[in-house]
Amino acid sequence: MASAAEDLVSVVRLLVDDPKAVSVEGVEVEDELELRLRVAPDDRGKVIGRRGRTIDALRSLADVRGERDGRLYAVELAEE
Repeated sequence: MASAAEDLVSVVRLLVDDPKAVSVEGVEVEDELELRLRVAPDDRGKVIGRRGRTIDALRSLADVRGERDGRLYAVELAEE
């Protein structure tokens, strides 16, 4: 079974122009695992989406995965 980070990378690679630049770093923050997503600078807008809808959808997917895993996940787009 794939990890939440691997699942996130798989989905985001389908959305961006430079899929090789996509990476996720998992960082434990209190009681949740923060998945820090990195993409190419030109792809940031695609990941955020109009009015933040795409990043919100990715966060919803992480919430569903967290319910299945019995864990809390947070998705953040890393600043670069």
